[in-house]
Amino acid sequence: MTTTHAPAECFIDGRWVAGAGEPVVTVSPSTSAVIAESPSADPAQVEAAVTSARRAFDGGEWSRLSSADRGRLLHRFADLLEKNRDSLVRLAAAELGTPISTGPTLHVDLPGTFFRWFADAAIRGPRDGLEQPMPLHHDPITTSGMLVREPIGVVAAIVAYNVPVMMCAYKLGGALAAGCSTVLVSSPRSVLLTAAVVKLFEEAGFPRGAVNFVYGPPDVTAGVAGSPDVDMVTFTGSPGVGSKILELAAPNLTKVVLELGGKSPNIVLPGTDMTKAVPASALRFTRNSGQACGATTRTFVPQQDLDEYIERSAEFLQTLTVGDPFEPDTVLGPLITGEHRDRVEGVLSRAVAAGARLPVGGGRPTGLDDGYFLEATLVTGVPNAAEVAQEELFAPVGVIMPYTDLDETVRLANDVRYALNANVWGPTPDAINFGRRLRSGTVTINGGGGMRADAPWGGPGHSGIGREGGEEGFREFFEVKYVQWPL
Repeated sequence: MTTTHAPAECFIDGRWVAGAGEPVVTVSPSTSAVIAESPSADPAQVEAAVTSARRAFDGGEWSRLSSADRGRLLHRFADLLEKNRDSLVRLAAAELGTPISTGPTLHVDLPGTFFRWFADAAIRGPRDGLEQPMPLHHDPITTSGMLVREPIGVVAAIVAYNVPVMMCAYKLGGALAAGCSTVLVSSPRSVLLTAAVVKLFEEAGFPRGAVNFVYGPPDVTAGVAGSPDVDMVTFTGSPGVGSKILELAAPNLTKVVLELGGKSPNIVLPGTDMTKAVPASALRFTRNSGQACGATTRTFVPQQDLDEYIERSAEFLQTLTVGDPFEPDTVLGPLITGEHRDRVEGVLSRAVAAGARLPVGGGRPTGLDDGYFLEATLVTGVPNAAEVAQEELFAPVGVIMPYTDLDETVRLANDVRYALNANVWGPTPDAINFGRRLRSGTVTINGGGGMRADAPWGGPGHSGIGREGGEEGFREFFEVKYVQWPL
């Protein structure tokens, strides 16, 4: 299904304006047809967006709103997100290839829950208070004091293509709840969906300059991230681009929060019930066609259970329908671009040449020649150091490796440059104890549960700097001022 869409525009200082830069061409990943051409922002428009946010924070109407008013606006936005659920899901299917079977959860329901959490956080303030009394101090004289938390200022929010609405919830939800003004920069791959979300901020009644929106080639991102009028940059994307963000922010000593990649381990302890572990594990690396930073793509299985686990996984993956994202029974849509699929296929080809086996998948589904589809794939017979077991592929590709010793498995699970997410299957007390030994920002036990708005997300190493979501993520948008006076 291919439909031509109206081009996106930039949202600057409360007005929609056509970009004056080169066009961003939106190609449907399921048909490879062009569905929109949206002129991107030029350097003057990028500067205007930052200036608008600066003015809004430094004395505009937005800066004078109470925390209760900010919370009410965020709740109103969440209401509009839910009201426009169907249109947003269909737009995500067209632009990103997200199946309509999973789109509601990924692009509306979860983000809405997170926006509402931040709306409530805006009203109550951080858990430790906007003003926190300090104990009396007696050297050299008796003094009292307090810590005051204030919004950090202008926030540049730079989001990736895979779940842009969720990233807006983490970044804009937290920034706006704290009282910051924002400049949102979308991936060129998700300009249509992100623009549709920004229109809801406008409809909700956010004052001019609180939310600005630009997009385009890397120069647009560089112009925002490198601006001396930006107080904080929050970015989601690859470690390579994250390093560039740090370089851009460094001359201005701008605070940076990075949510980067993952190559997360999934450990199956001895005695695990395979009927529960296999389907859930397979879905964890195939959901959204594997285009998820937290996908648990490296599975470690006891040597004695390896053959059974591989056989069960292959059987389950073959039941997943790959195809048109607009069909209700589709589970796997396409990858985002042909170039991205080529890169993944190159990694798989090199793995096979080095001795890897593919019990299932590895090819392009028959009858889907127009889009960028890839079969759900299992890779076995590779060491933990192999490229396919170390590099984030952002594709429905899972690697299964055997182990004989739990201590060695901890070392192997941690032997990767990322440390974002992990999962452990087994008796709950044993799995929790094992999970404590993993270097990871998040560890789920036996599949865990749904994403929680009050829990932080992020991890050390090449998975990033700082946290998003929950109290830890909310605090990122505040500066702390120490005030002291004599008694």
